[in-house]
Amino acid sequence: MTITIIGYRGTGKTTVGAELARRLGWDYVDMDPEIERQSGKSIAAIFNEDGEPHFRDLESSELSRQLSREQLVLSPGGGAILRDDNRSLIQKSGPVVWLTADVETIAGRVKTDPTSGARRPALTGLDFLSEIQQVLAQRQPLYAEIATITVRTDHRTPASIVDEIVTLLPE
Repeated sequence: MTITIIGYRGTGKTTVGAELARRLGWDYVDMDPEIERQSGKSIAAIFNEDGEPHFRDLESSELSRQLSREQLVLSPGGGAILRDDNRSLIQKSGPVVWLTADVETIAGRVKTDPTSGARRPALTGLDFLSEIQQVLAQRQPLYAEIATITVRTDHRTPASIVDEIVTLLPE
């Protein structure tokens, strides 16, 4: 079984996923750094040099590879749910935890993440807050479609979020 942590960037997927895996004694994989390691490029560079479709192909391939594992907590990038096949694979692999936060919380977290701007591309030509609002509006129905557990992360510690997830996981 794999537990997949989904949600928009800045909702806590990496921090919560790593803590959940530690608590369960499972492995943890954050897919974006794994894709960067394998390609030798940042995600922003992949988008700029090879295009988003190429990145999404790399993401789908890595997702398929990781979801074949057992006792894994996986944090794919926020856009991994854009492809129907990816959503289907994620659903079949085990519980899907959707981490949510309001736009202001997401913006604050992304702005204070020293690696986010350099590693992750802008997805629209909009200003920062408008981009978050637009992309969230597009993705929320897709997250909701596959989530088995939904947890708000605003103004919470990672430990309290993991406590909630653990109580909601199937036996």
